[in-house]
Amino acid sequence: MAKRKVYLTARLPDGYVKTIGPTALALTHYWRVVAVLASGKTEVFWGHSKSLAEAKRTQNLAVEAAATRGWKSHHVDIVAVERTETPIAG
Repeated sequence: MAKRKVYLTARLPDGYVKTIGPTALALTHYWRVVAVLASGKTEVFWGHSKSLAEAKRTQNLAVEAAATRGWKSHHVDIVAVERTETPIAG
């Protein structure tokens, strides 16, 4: 029997809403890294994880990336996702 597919919605502190799906993956958290590059430009990296612990490892990776890539600054957001049968409008 196929797994039931759902939509996963993440609501970030700045009001940004990201919907993922439909998916049958057991994802629990969404993470986003906003990096300010040496040139002043901004890059955004994002992903999702199967646990809060896995998502928190992103913070350590961002610190390493900032040093390696010469970012001026960076910010990491981690939020739990909401599981729904239909997509949620942002």
